[in-house]
Amino acid sequence: MTPSAATLGQQQDFAAALLDPRRATPLGLRAWNGSDPVARMAVYRNNVVSSLVDALGETFPVVRQLVGEEFFHAMAGRFVRESPPRSRVLAHYGQDFPCFIATFEPARCLPYLADVARLEMARVVAYHAADAEPVSEEMVSLALASGERMGELRLVLHPSVNALESAHAVVTLWAAHQVDDEGEIGSFEVDVPQSALVLRADLDVLVLRAPDGAVAFVEAIRAGLNFGEAAARATAAAPGFDLTATVSQLLAHGALSSLHLPPRLPS
Repeated sequence: MTPSAATLGQQQDFAAALLDPRRATPLGLRAWNGSDPVARMAVYRNNVVSSLVDALGETFPVVRQLVGEEFFHAMAGRFVRESPPRSRVLAHYGQDFPCFIATFEPARCLPYLADVARLEMARVVAYHAADAEPVSEEMVSLALASGERMGELRLVLHPSVNALESAHAVVTLWAAHQVDDEGEIGSFEVDVPQSALVLRADLDVLVLRAPDGAVAFVEAIRAGLNFGEAAARATAAAPGFDLTATVSQLLAHGALSSLHLPPRLPS
């Protein structure tokens, strides 16, 4: 049964008041035990926000470690109130969090923080991506035998593959925070550009340091360009682009699910 306009209005008022403590408690609320609805609403509001902040903390553990619990709670709480979930699946909640961090004034002193968040979100997306078999060795052999038509090859990425580039050492920074409680984080230079390749191998999500130009190559493949066109775009983006190293990395970690040569068009 379709809810009435009045019911929808009440639901919208309740949702708005739930995330904004400045709003008055909606009229008509009743507690089963006769307690004060305003007090009960305050408790419920706090529980909802805290639960969503905790969910973000699970998705972005390195971001949380970098800024500390108090700062993260304040930053994530602000995000929750401005961008509440649009889906019941909380595993996907937080896709806009990296962009929020990039514009969050108190985090400006940590210019790498938004990119670390992008990397962590890419890991979550990779984990929940669809399954696909990696390209077979036989298919690779056939592709290598295509001779002068090799540039026409069409590559298909595994659904879990994502690639990102940063002006900061995000891969090293992320990896440094994977040590256990007794491990030590060695010193490194954070203001060094790095590119990352993120994908799932079986049930493990991998974060790999990618060669210069690899992100442009991956994104060109994702956009539907053929092998030759993608290589040209990557070379334009990074003159030192190493095509062999990039393709070897993709094949070694199952980042390609298909590789085929399209039929030659009749002349």
